[in-house]
Amino acid sequence: MSHALTAPAGASAIDLLANGLAQHRAGDHAGAERAYRAVLELQPHLAQGHHLLGVLLTETGRAEQARTTLRQAALLRPGHGDTRLALARACAECGDTPEAIALLRVVLADRPRDVGLILGLAHLHARAGDTQAALALCRDACAVAPHDAHARAALACNLVEVGHHTSALVEAEAALVLDRGQADAWLARGAALRALDRPAEAVAALEHALTLAPGHPGILLALGNARADCGHGAAAVALLRTAVARQPDIAATYASLAAVLTAEGFLPEAIAAGDAAIACDPAFAPGWWNRAIARLLAGDLQRGFADAEWRRRHPKFAADFAALTGPEWDGAPLAGKRLLVHAGQGMGDTIQFARYLPSLVAAGAAVTLACASPVAGLLSQIEGVTVVRRRDGLPVHDLWIDQMSLPHHLGTTSLPSPEAYLTADPAGVANWRRQLGAGLHVGLVWAGNPAHGNDRNRSLPRGAAARLLRPLHRLAAAIPGLRLAGLQTGPRHGEVPVPLGIPDYSAGLSDFASTASLVAALDLVVTVDTATAHLAGALGKPVWVMLPYAPDWRWQLIRHDSPWYASMRLFRQPAPGDWDAVIRAVAAALRAQLSGAAAKAMTSGR
Repeated sequence: MSHALTAPAGASAIDLLANGLAQHRAGDHAGAERAYRAVLELQPHLAQGHHLLGVLLTETGRAEQARTTLRQAALLRPGHGDTRLALARACAECGDTPEAIALLRVVLADRPRDVGLILGLAHLHARAGDTQAALALCRDACAVAPHDAHARAALACNLVEVGHHTSALVEAEAALVLDRGQADAWLARGAALRALDRPAEAVAALEHALTLAPGHPGILLALGNARADCGHGAAAVALLRTAVARQPDIAATYASLAAVLTAEGFLPEAIAAGDAAIACDPAFAPGWWNRAIARLLAGDLQRGFADAEWRRRHPKFAADFAALTGPEWDGAPLAGKRLLVHAGQGMGDTIQFARYLPSLVAAGAAVTLACASPVAGLLSQIEGVTVVRRRDGLPVHDLWIDQMSLPHHLGTTSLPSPEAYLTADPAGVANWRRQLGAGLHVGLVWAGNPAHGNDRNRSLPRGAAARLLRPLHRLAAAIPGLRLAGLQTGPRHGEVPVPLGIPDYSAGLSDFASTASLVAALDLVVTVDTATAHLAGALGKPVWVMLPYAPDWRWQLIRHDSPWYASMRLFRQPAPGDWDAVIRAVAAALRAQLSGAAAKAMTSGR
């Protein structure tokens, strides 16, 4: 449709301009546009007419037209700061962030103490992914106006983005001292508290933020994530779906929705949300990673591990790859190559994926595994593999591969070594058997590494482990010869042995090689999802794993066995947090296992 208009007879350009500006301020966009276009019909080279029309076009969602119009205004009025600002906004709306930044930089040189301008430039740098430049600008804004609550809140938000969560919390509190109604400060406070593993406090802060800014997509996203951390899965899904409806083009929201749906067991929906995240931003690594987890949990190992290759670009994992230099192995022939296998994940992962190392040796590579110190001694037994500790530095190599990439390159249709692929030192096993004495010995592990991101869900609750494990203690008291043994190491090792009076063997478990000797001397291991579960499975020892309602990807859903370990049996929570039901099921299964011939079968290999 043409916007050509005829100016009213006798009306001057100034009159029309004033009339259009009044209509613009009153919200009559159609009337204002008619007036501005009439002005330009009378005076095509009037810079102010182009400027005001460009501003209106930006406000009404026609950024491309606005950019063209405002460029004309800038040509007619070179050096005019407000025109540059308006053009910068139009460029930003068009997705041309570099030009918008360049324009604001020029204006800022003339207005160095304009806090709003500084923060606007910080926002653009953050959008462009330059978090350090954004942070520096927010610091500049606070230096110019130390009592500006908005500047303090922006600084807090940017500190969250770069991972300085304690500092972010301090700045958010400072902003709230200045203005309790600053929604961004509450948002930053909630995000920082969540990162500091204080999810209930995070929820409270973010709910307050939402009362100040109802429907704010960023707050809905943060609150959904915090609700998920608290185990409020249904509420989290509802919040994230609302955030998607409010702003349907944000990859991070779909990625979070995929993660929460995965945790709730809605895997087709989770994969679809991952698809949507990738469609919004094909370079957004968390979208690929969260879809990978959903696919792996669903048992789609081939496509799941392919998606998981994006983890190297994920902010959470990128540091794991920082020290790796030279070309990465891409599956090409390995004969005669020095291949560094980097075990950058947890120790359970390192044990799980060690099954692939013999295939690399068989392919003709000189294989070196760089891993964490506690598993180095255990894995040094793998023939043809040199094991080094990551902390000692990485050796010279021709190619490198991250250990979690091995299934992607070597295949998942037939997993290698579902039976035992590691062994324990025979002398160490014999020594432990002498210490244990006669009977049926069941080892217990009730907690994983507290630094693990999901430890609150996978470990028995701190302070409640002895109560939860009491059914097993009662069973041992009722069945002659049944003995429980504490394998727990770390800060929670005394939590069960002391109140239940079972032996605590943690003092003799200096690394995984020594733990392997004890595990091999036992008849059964009952454990939460921790590295000891992988160790027992890799040794071929019967191991029963107690899983949370939302398990780690490797245990999949529904099934009670594992494709990774033939000797493993899985016991799952029937509802989130229901450890009592899991342990009752373990006790019942153990009672059945110890009846008649089953008891003899358990000890036949000792």
